[in-house]
Formats: sequence, structure tokens, C-alpha cells
Amino acid sequence: MATRQSIQYSVVVPAYRENGNLRPLVTRIFAALRRVDSPVPAEQTEVIIVDDNSRDGSVETVRQLQQEGFNVRIIVRTTERGLSSAVVRGFQEAQGDNMLCMDADLQHPPEYVPSMLASMSPTHTFVLGTRYGKGVEMDKDWPVHRRIISSGARLLALPLTTASDPMSGFFGIRKEAFLKARGLNADGFKIALDLLIKAHVAPNAIAEVPFSFGVRAEGESKLTGKVMIKYLEQLAELYWYKFSSLVVVLAIIFVVLLFLLLRTWFGAVSPDAKQRY
Repeated sequence: MATRQSIQYSVVVPAYRENGNLRPLVTRIFAALRRVDSPVPAEQTEVIIVDDNSRDGSVETVRQLQQEGFNVRIIVRTTERGLSSAVVRGFQEAQGDNMLCMDADLQHPPEYVPSMLASMSPTHTFVLGTRYGKGVEMDKDWPVHRRIISSGARLLALPLTTASDPMSGFFGIRKEAFLKARGLNADGFKIALDLLIKAHVAPNAIAEVPFSFGVRAEGESKLTGKVMIKYLEQLAELYWYKFSSLVVVLAIIFVVLLFLLLRTWFGAVSPDAKQRY
């Protein structure tokens, strides 16, 4: 197993009751990294599973994978819950300077991991797996209502970032950029969007890798009405975070203009003004 000093890349996987997907996920990640054309060495990469106390055999599966030589470890959280906080915890624990987040359900194809990791650099501090890239049929296997929800969520985020797919959960960030972020929303649904805004990632610092969604192999979708409400709450918080100073400036300008208008109007109708005319 690689030593701490040699780890340059970390793949963080938030998970809850995803035991059935962990073995194929980890083995496919390292198979992709061990290809002769992989731009990232397997021996410099670790996989971190952040599990919300699933008690479904995930710990035992990871232990078996470790015994087989895979550089994977699991963090079991017993007092915290939630996707975003799990990702943040994984990034905090990561040894690599280049950190990637992906889902455990295999809808983010592990074969894209090498190119995603390799896309990060001191000048490209954020990489985004995008479903809106050239040659990609966005969410082609999804039902119509899921496509509508996905497109609508993306449109609502457009004023916040130039990234083509800020709703993607398949993304990476450099450690130095992550450490700049303040006030991350641990209850938010889309941590990539939160990081893009609060780590102040410049548009030219974003690398994008087109990918097509895979098909969930085990478990069930986490998308619920409650999750969508949380997303709307997160959007409201991000809009205030990014545009609050502009709102304050506009409010001040409005008050000043209103004061000048009232002063001019009262001055025009005052007795002194009438006597001058």
C-alpha cells in the first residue's frame, strides 16, 4: 500500500447503504488507474469512503479490499448525516492535493477518474464532470421528469457561475482552493456549487470533462422532495452570499436618489420657492 508521503490524489465517495456498489466501484477505479495510458499512477491514489453508519457490511467490504491490496479506507460517521458534510469530511481527511468527489452508485463512471484527476493543476484548481459537453446526450437514460428537474435546477444556478454543469456531483478541487472556502453549507444538496462560489473559483480555473451518466447498479436514488427543498434553500443562501453587497449598494443608491427627489420636490413647493417666482 502507498505511503502517506506518496499520495497525490484522493477520491472521496460519500455513501449510505451502498455496500453492493463498493467492490465494483473500487476495483473499476484502480483498473482505470492501472491502464498503461492512465495519466495518474494508481500507487499515488487513495479512495476514501465516507459512510453514514450504514451498518450494511460496508466496513467488512472495505476491509476485504484492503487485504487484496487496494488503497481504500472507510470513515464511519455516527453523529453526522448528509451528502455535503460527508464530502467536506472526506476532503478534510484526504492526503492528496488533488481531490475528487464521486457517487457510490456507479452513475459516475470510474473509468473517467484518471482524466478527472489529471485535469487539476495549480492553474486549474477545479474540475467538473459535465453532462453538457460535446458529444454527450445529457441524462439520456433518465425519465422525462428527472430531465426536467435536472435542467430546471441548472437554470436556477446560472446567475451564480459560468460552469456548464454546477449540479454535477462528479467534481474535483485542489486542496489549496478547498482551504480558502468559508461558511460551507453542510446541509446543502450540491456541494460542488457551494465550493465554486465560496472558494471563489475563477471561470478560467475550471476544467470540464464531458461524461455520460451510468446506470445505478444497486440501491435506490436519494432524490426526494425534501432534497429539492434543501436545494432551493441552498440557492437562496448562495444568492445572498454572492450578491448581498450589490443589493446593499443598490439599496443605498435608491435611498440617496429618493432623498434627493424628495428634497427637490419639497424645495419646489416651499413658500420661499414660490416667493422667488
